[in-house]
Amino acid sequence: MAEILPRRHRRPRPVHRDRSLAVRRRWTVLLAAALAVAAGAGGAVSVGRPGPGPAPLVAGAAASAPGAVDVSPLPGSPPAATPTSDASDTAPVLQVAGPVPAAGKGSFGYDDRPGPTLGRAGRVQRYRVAVEHGSGEDVRDFSDQVQVALAGPGSWVDSGELRLRRVPPGPGQAFDFTVYLTTAETAGRMCLAGGVNIRVGGRPYTSCRAPGKVIVNLDRWRRSVPHYVRAGVPLSRYRLYVINHEVGHQLGHGHERCPGRGRPAPVMQQQTLFLDGCTANPWPYLGGRRYRGRAL
Repeated sequence: MAEILPRRHRRPRPVHRDRSLAVRRRWTVLLAAALAVAAGAGGAVSVGRPGPGPAPLVAGAAASAPGAVDVSPLPGSPPAATPTSDASDTAPVLQVAGPVPAAGKGSFGYDDRPGPTLGRAGRVQRYRVAVEHGSGEDVRDFSDQVQVALAGPGSWVDSGELRLRRVPPGPGQAFDFTVYLTTAETAGRMCLAGGVNIRVGGRPYTSCRAPGKVIVNLDRWRRSVPHYVRAGVPLSRYRLYVINHEVGHQLGHGHERCPGRGRPAPVMQQQTLFLDGCTANPWPYLGGRRYRGRAL
């Protein structure tokens, strides 16, 4: 017959059963808390059996590592920095928008302002600046850009043997050459009269130098050339090039070749037509030295 003990003397239940129950309850509470945190933060929790604690998370470590928790920023936290682009503010102008007049009036307006002497030593050559009426361009603006190109640094006056000075038009005013900005049709006529055919595909395309005349084609002045545009070369750089190239002809320099793929193009290379693997360069002097390629 089984022994019946008073209540106060009853044997306690095995301790391991109570301890196991407590462990299960504690794990249930922890799991519920973890799920609540993850749900509130938009994250996910990987749940397994209890084991060794996870290794400390390191910035940049993969969040999918075993036992790791991927938690999004909590509400109110500063947002992560994202790359921004101000290309719309800093993108270079590659071409001037809008139609370009194909023909002007054939007459010219001149910059009536005398300019500073450019260069430190050498003979002085005087030049005038003119813009064709009907081209839609301002003569003083064009003249200022011509002066920037001829002043450098990197221009022809860096030789130390040449100085350039802009002079206004007028009776008795001596000058050596005139820099013209003309429409394509006028450029074609003026260049052909000077012995240079600038037509490409039946249309006056390039600029030229005729005796005493540096003639810049308005089409190129506004639109640059396709290979410059494809390469993202600013229109301002093409303008520097075309002025220094044609003035180079006026100073007696002939065409030159690209000296090697990836190198700057000599200013006397026909960059309006091709780069031949060179990169666009508007200056005859680089690093204070005359930069050139083999004669064409």
